[in-house]
Amino acid sequence: MQRKPRIFVVGSFVMDVIATTERVPPSGQTVYGKEFHMAPGGKGANQALQCARLGADVTMMGCVGDDLFGEMLLETPRAAGVDISRVVVHKGVTSGVGHVTLEVTEHTAQNRIVVIPGANRTLTVDEVAWVKEEIGTYDMVLLQLEVPLEVNRAVARWAKEAGVPVMLNPAPATELDDELLSLVTYLTPNEQEASMETHLPLGTDEQGLKKDDLQKIAAALWSKGVENVIITLGGSGSAVVGADSIRYIPCVRMPHVADPTAAGDSFVGALSVGLSVGLTQEQALAFASHTAAITVSRMGAMPSLPTLEEVLALMRERDYQGFDLSLLDVLK
Repeated sequence: MQRKPRIFVVGSFVMDVIATTERVPPSGQTVYGKEFHMAPGGKGANQALQCARLGADVTMMGCVGDDLFGEMLLETPRAAGVDISRVVVHKGVTSGVGHVTLEVTEHTAQNRIVVIPGANRTLTVDEVAWVKEEIGTYDMVLLQLEVPLEVNRAVARWAKEAGVPVMLNPAPATELDDELLSLVTYLTPNEQEASMETHLPLGTDEQGLKKDDLQKIAAALWSKGVENVIITLGGSGSAVVGADSIRYIPCVRMPHVADPTAAGDSFVGALSVGLSVGLTQEQALAFASHTAAITVSRMGAMPSLPTLEEVLALMRERDYQGFDLSLLDVLK
């Protein structure tokens, strides 16, 4: 590819309000927290911003409310060069909010998140219909599940008709209809989402996740028309599941985990960029793993998402040899 990849993202904008604590209280109990933060996020906006910070040409479509959070949510993507000119502002509707409780220990952090969708759920097919005539100019369409399913379904159908690959990150976990799945080129669930989507168990043994379970889940998704199944495994990395094999891509570990809130979005955004510039799946997944590693080492959603220069620096520091990093020069 001789130009920067063009990626179209349809998704959510969510303001995260984050309370950090050393111990999450049980029901009926109050504990003191350590810190309070606010950080712009939302799965769609996070993924769009990560793609842009890695050098892609990104257009983001979504919806915010006409409140203070609405304008704050647009500032960071705009500053990173994301085209937000088509984002809809709905009057009398609150912007999306995520309530994040972050349990912090010496070396790691665990999050619990409650999302109030707000304006994100009011986006309509008519409001995104403008892209039908333009969608063929993009190299990848990136979707998640914090906007109405009918919007995702329509955009995926237009992309399929135009021959543009669709990556669906099925989060938060929701049971999907067969029509939407039949339009998906890359499905990127985590273990829980993969199991929920297929109603199949995903157990563990001494080697980790059971390979038979992974292949049964992938087969169920292929039968619905999904072309590629990539399952993210948290601290265990990710897996590309084939008919006769499972290829594991290890997690890139950092000395300290500050906040895992946007790790999945960082991973998916980087995976989209890597595939769009022509990397193989394994190469793109390694690129995504290094990108997400930096994200978890920082606090907040959007503020934690790294630039291309930072990711390349980490790959060189870890002496990554999986591909010639000059393949990413088109992103500079």
